[in-house]
Amino acid sequence: MPFDVVTFGEAMVRLAPPSFRRLEQAQALEVQVGGAELNTAVGLARLGRSAAWVSRLTRNPLGRVIANKAREAGVNTDHVVWTDDDRVGLYFLEFGAAPRASSVLYDRKGSAIAAVRPGMVPWATVLAGAKWFHVTGITPALGTGAAEATREALQAARAGGLQISIDLNHRVKLWSNAEAGRWMSEFMQCCDVLVTTEEDTERVFGIKGKDFEDVAAQLGRRFPLAAVAITLRENPLVWKNSWTAIAWREGKIHRTRTYEVEIVDRLGAGDSFAAGLIHGLLDGDLQKGVDYGVAMSALKHTLPGDFAWVTRDEVEAVVKGGGLRISR
Repeated sequence: MPFDVVTFGEAMVRLAPPSFRRLEQAQALEVQVGGAELNTAVGLARLGRSAAWVSRLTRNPLGRVIANKAREAGVNTDHVVWTDDDRVGLYFLEFGAAPRASSVLYDRKGSAIAAVRPGMVPWATVLAGAKWFHVTGITPALGTGAAEATREALQAARAGGLQISIDLNHRVKLWSNAEAGRWMSEFMQCCDVLVTTEEDTERVFGIKGKDFEDVAAQLGRRFPLAAVAITLRENPLVWKNSWTAIAWREGKIHRTRTYEVEIVDRLGAGDSFAAGLIHGLLDGDLQKGVDYGVAMSALKHTLPGDFAWVTRDEVEAVVKGGGLRISR
């Protein structure tokens, strides 16, 4: 079955102490599943798009937890590569409160997806009939083999005529700015839509501008991109932020509302933005993509876990300016 969108990347089991405890204080850990590309696939499925997620998982209970959660959220996992080797990555999340920031501790070295190599995924079959391919800068950061596999996927998507989006999603704990710059500059040659932040753009590409609009325009001039989206966050408090985005295309800037968000869990918010953006672009409407992306990610901030457990009706209500009265 052809899909609207195919995504490729790692998902991990997330373990977090409840009630703002530190890991050293923990007596129990809440279990969630999350990973950038899977989170985006979930968001698209919740908006009514058909979405498939491609990864490599170890055939054990933790690998099955991840695949089960993906399917529960409406995402196809038929093309996950299963292995009896390696392991599933974990990450531990400590929720903070001002002035203590939330923090993440990774335990992902040697994970199954880090050992992915070109030739493991039959991309021509996976992408046949699909409309869109999405990946982030996290996948190639997992190792040289993963970066080469990402290149293979991007080349197959380009050969298949798919639209391609990349979320820069720079992870300083996974690779250096210089290494990220080399690989991501190459990948930009296959990219139609780039999702990024001002900070990541400077770290990876060395691009600085007088404002967000200038940064987006510089990216559009340096690389053959059809559109650039930049998410904008102001976080005076850990649990209360303002959140919006802009998008650039052919010299024009698209803006949308700014949301004041009371945060329950911010992880996955950027991935939800990517989902809403792709949703709008699949309809040929960049403004709709920015509107839906920011609204969906604002809603995601209010939900525990990495997935955006929202409906298209809820996103549309927020776009239209829905209030905060109890829905009865």
